[in-house]
Parts: sequence; structure tokens; C-alpha cells
Amino acid sequence: MTDTVSFGYEDVAPAEKTARVGEVFKNVASRYDLMNDAMSAGLHRMWKDVFVRRVKPRAGEHILDMAGGTGDIAFRMAPSGAAITVADINPAMLAVGMERAAKRGIDGLVWTEANAETLQFPDRFFDAYTIAFGIRNVTDIPAALREAHRALRRGGRFFCLEFSTTLWPGFAEVYDAYSHRLVPKLGQALAGDADSYRYLIESIRRFPDMARFEAMIGEAGFVQTRVEPMLGGLVAIHSGWKI
Repeated sequence: MTDTVSFGYEDVAPAEKTARVGEVFKNVASRYDLMNDAMSAGLHRMWKDVFVRRVKPRAGEHILDMAGGTGDIAFRMAPSGAAITVADINPAMLAVGMERAAKRGIDGLVWTEANAETLQFPDRFFDAYTIAFGIRNVTDIPAALREAHRALRRGGRFFCLEFSTTLWPGFAEVYDAYSHRLVPKLGQALAGDADSYRYLIESIRRFPDMARFEAMIGEAGFVQTRVEPMLGGLVAIHSGWKI
């Protein structure tokens, strides 16, 4: 890993990023839907539905939903009958997810605190690995991708849903203005926290573009990598296979 990594528009030491990202998600955990509504104008719900359809979870499979603490992806996959482990580095996010699962009567999910860069699971354990709107917050993204590859069985599939950079002329400027100017104000007005929302927007800008991130997935050992952009790439589904 390099000596510094990005925390929004700042360059900080890796340990500092891990700590500061942890504080951000501790702050926004109870307002997770509000956060995503602010950043996506409510579209994150539809994107997550499409994402899970691409994953195609099946009964009998073991699936790791990384950075999935509040349960949004796991809840959508649960009806499939797959055995789902929800992992997150942030206990506050996991607490929100377990409370939401109890309220919805969703049983059978395994909840565990885990660092995407150093998973505690054995080699070749899972049939699928999912991560939605979480990879850009990881301190060492290549390490997390290598760990995803290690934990998957041969024939296992990797799916990542993440914000990216839209290629639609004009729309990029509109979203840029909305996100930088309005989202932090919404965060302050609705959650009393402009700074966390500002970081989350800045982290999108610092994340690799679609082509570069696809290349990183390939460098981790995955094959048949694919990118499915939505809204011109404002958000994208990345996938790959382990053989």
C-alpha cells in the first residue's frame, strides 16, 4: 500500500483513513437510507434491486455480503434460500442491520464484524461475494479484492455495486453540482451532519473510473470481468468470476 490514501479530497495515512471512515459510518448508521437517498435522489433502491437480480442467489449457496451492515442487499437475497453472511467492519452498521432484520422478521442471516482486507473466512468458502456502495471506503482496495478472490470457491462470482463517473454529456455537471452543493446541506438539515455527507460525495470523486476499477478486479485474479453502467456510469455493477 502507498504511504497515503484518499479520504475524500484529503490524502491521509492508511490508519487514519480507516479510523475516520469508521467514524463517518458510526455517525450515519442510523440514517443509512437517508444518506443513500440524498446521494442518489432515491434511486439506490432500484439499483440494489437490479444488482441482486444480477447476482442470482440460489438456495444452498453460501454468499458473503461484505460492507452490508444495514442489511439492504442481504434482505433482498434472503428469499432465495441462500445462506448469507453479512459482514461489516463497523459494529454500529451491523447493529442497525440486526435491528432492521428483527423488525422485518428476517431470520437466518449470519452477522459478523469483519475487515474486507483481512477476512477471517477460510479459502474457497463462498459461492458469491457481494459488496454494494462499500468498496470505495476500503483503505486498501486491492487487498480487499484479493481477499474476495481467496474466499470464493472455484466458479464463484464477485459482484460490486458502486458509484462511478457518468459519461453522459451534461448530466455529469448537473449531478456534480447537486452532490457537492446540495447533499452536504441535506445532511446538515436532515441529520445534523454535513461533514460525513461531504466525505461520502468526495469519496466518489476519488474512486477509480469504471475501466480502471475493472482492471483492478482482473489484477486480483478474476476473469470474465464485466461492467454494467447505469445512468451513463453514475453507478456501475462490476462482476467477475474465479476459475
